Amino acid sequence: MAVGQDGVILTSTDGANWTARNSGVDSWLKGVTYGNGRFVAVSDRNILISTDGVNWMPATSVPSGCGSDSVAYGNGTFVAVGSDGVICTSTDGVNWVRRTSPTSEWLKGVTYGDGKFVAVGSKSTILISTDGVNWTRATSVPSGYDLSSVTYGNGKFVAVGTWGAVLTSTDGMTWTAQNSGVIDWLNDVTYGDGIFVAVGTYATALISRDGVNWTKQRTPAPDILFGVTYGGGRFVAVGMFGAIVTSP
Repeated sequence: MAVGQDGVILTSTDGANWTARNSGVDSWLKGVTYGNGRFVAVSDRNILISTDGVNWMPATSVPSGCGSDSVAYGNGTFVAVGSDGVICTSTDGVNWVRRTSPTSEWLKGVTYGDGKFVAVGSKSTILISTDGVNWTRATSVPSGYDLSSVTYGNGKFVAVGTWGAVLTSTDGMTWTAQNSGVIDWLNDVTYGDGIFVAVGTYATALISRDGVNWTKQRTPAPDILFGVTYGGGRFVAVGMFGAIVTSP
């Protein structure tokens, strides 16, 4: 499943062949996840739901200000985050509640792992929650990073951001800056098959087995890669000009 500009939704059963679906909206869809038997896609103006990835409808109960950049599912709860520190939650993807956030910074990414949600954003902002409702700031985060995405795998959270930023944590509270070896802006990171993969500008893809040591890979994408995920034995990355690249 991939989402993008002007309400674009693409689906695939193998990661290689893709079909465009009708989202019914023209806003930029920035995040998508799956849980509780349904897909949820979010934008700065809409939250959409689907049980099959093909037929989509707007969530019927969404409070004002719940426009979002990223969405995750865990422990029976969807969590969507966005600009101005927005955090909204739902148990069914249909009815949403806006939660009190401890920040006004732009939250750009959220994930679930090790029994907790972790959200990341501008100015080294990292928040954690065990239930998606009550949030606290991470206690130790290196300063000077704008973070765009976070994932969990192999007992570790990995967050990425501007100028090649990579931060890692085993508990979501204490974070360490790692040397990615690049100054490219890293837009997204995922984990699968024992490997972390981060993608960004200049068609860059970075790979790491431990989140600490990274190797740069060049992809055949024409320019910027914005998103990456793993499933069915394959990594799929998407980017500018309709680019979709897969590995293997």
